[in-house]
Amino acid sequence: MKRILYTFLTTLTIVVLLFGYRTSTMGAMRASDTVVTAGTNSAAESKTVTGSVAQTEWGPVQVQITVSGSEITDVQVLQYPNENGKDQQINAYALPVLTDETLQAQSANIDMVSGATVTSNGYVSSLQAALDEAGL
Repeated sequence: MKRILYTFLTTLTIVVLLFGYRTSTMGAMRASDTVVTAGTNSAAESKTVTGSVAQTEWGPVQVQITVSGSEITDVQVLQYPNENGKDQQINAYALPVLTDETLQAQSANIDMVSGATVTSNGYVSSLQAALDEAGL
């Protein structure tokens, strides 16, 4: 009986620790922070294209890109889930990673951010729409 109780308490402790683990070390995003920007803006023959709004289960995601020639020079996230503290925490970490990945890959073929799968999928969907609109 003691062994069963010990095993149960150990399992319960592990489950509590796993669900209590904080996945982000960055601070929470403020409600006034609505646009995430990465990259540089090139004035020579650049155009800005806005992707369609991707509706996700946590809220809309919309990406805007600036293209110079065939190169993505800037990425802005115009809409993203930020209604509660968890959304703000997740996206404060995930969106800069996604924009950096986009600038490095120069396409929508980027890695998802662990723990932000819903936002990542919406981001890629809107990004692909913007790339299609830009003819890339």
